[in-house]
Amino acid sequence: MKKTSAVFLSIILSIIIVSTLPAQTSGRLTVWSFTDEVGQMIDGYVRPAYRGAQITYTYTLTDQFEARLDPVLASGRGAPDVFALEAAFVRKYVESGLLLDLTDIYNENRSRLLTYPAEVGTYNGRVYALSWQACPGAMFYRRSLARKYLGTDDPQVVQTYFSSLNKMMETAKRLADSSGGLCVLTASREELFIPFLYARNSPWVVNERLVIDPVMEQYMDVCETLQENRLEGRVGQWSFGWFDGMRDELFNENGKRMEVFSYFLPTWGLHYVLKTNASETSGDWAMIQGPVPYRWGGTWLAAYRNTQNPGFARELIRYLTTDDNFLVRYAYDSGDLITSNTVIERIRNDFSEPFLGGQNHYAAFAQIAGNVNGRLDQATDQSIERFFLEEVTAYVNGEKSKAHALSDFRRQVQWGLGIRVN
Repeated sequence: MKKTSAVFLSIILSIIIVSTLPAQTSGRLTVWSFTDEVGQMIDGYVRPAYRGAQITYTYTLTDQFEARLDPVLASGRGAPDVFALEAAFVRKYVESGLLLDLTDIYNENRSRLLTYPAEVGTYNGRVYALSWQACPGAMFYRRSLARKYLGTDDPQVVQTYFSSLNKMMETAKRLADSSGGLCVLTASREELFIPFLYARNSPWVVNERLVIDPVMEQYMDVCETLQENRLEGRVGQWSFGWFDGMRDELFNENGKRMEVFSYFLPTWGLHYVLKTNASETSGDWAMIQGPVPYRWGGTWLAAYRNTQNPGFARELIRYLTTDDNFLVRYAYDSGDLITSNTVIERIRNDFSEPFLGGQNHYAAFAQIAGNVNGRLDQATDQSIERFFLEEVTAYVNGEKSKAHALSDFRRQVQWGLGIRVN
């Protein structure tokens, strides 16, 4: 990013934002979050802009957040006015009937906003949660390996080798064949699960019945092929070996150094996973969409249905998720891919990432985000996917046939969640 101009622009926008908002905004709000991002936005942007407001902010660790939020929303006693919702549990609350309707805020701004974040926050045609950030996923690959085995490291050309799930598998075999089995598509087949989820045409539950999209059966076959043919590094995602692959320090069982061609990660994965764990290979990376546009992670804002200050609760969410002046400044300050297309178009050419050999990651992520399908997300996803992955592991390890694994998956969903199966 052009730092000097960005800092100058941030200062100017700060003056504009404060001068164009009401000098005194009355209201008292309680805000809860599991991420310090929300607290930083309140202290750095909201309090200076809304000088008359009284905001009490509370931070709770992610793994404790739901347990703290659930009882107060159910009883109405001590419930926060506004709260953050993590990608893993946002749909649970969106479908709960306990949130304030934000549909009019979205409708007033929908022509300027990315579609998928609002789709995730929508239930029965009404919007109950909105986000300031988008977290599309990408396929990050090693430039040196692309030149070695594909003849080019140009992202546009490399994308053609991974333009579909079938093309990806063809290229994975090419990498292995050309390297004598030492160059693998990924360090762990587990990375492919989320991209496959977003390749589906159908969510898990339709008309209260379980639906196994054919692409998820394809995922089972791909996992089996990757392991059986040694097209992946055979390490668990987030394991030491998985990180070793980023630094050219992953070895097979024969002691030979393996070459990991790519990692599938979202926006935050670039900055907080690759860049922090693979500084030795900085500059030798690039990014493409890969076989399917997908998203991974993110934070949404919602308000309690019976908040005592619905006007200011709605205004806070509107400001943080749709106000272009705020979003421009926050995008420069944080590096987040924000949800306003208007802002994205204004700033997308101001970024260059040395870790990616100078590639403009912001523009690349923005293009992917526009194609993500947010209509697949449901409240029961986490539980269903846990059952599914257990059966995939059993199948890949040879403990069950594919038919047996799918039968057991259906049984677990029916018994464990009460969802009808065919």
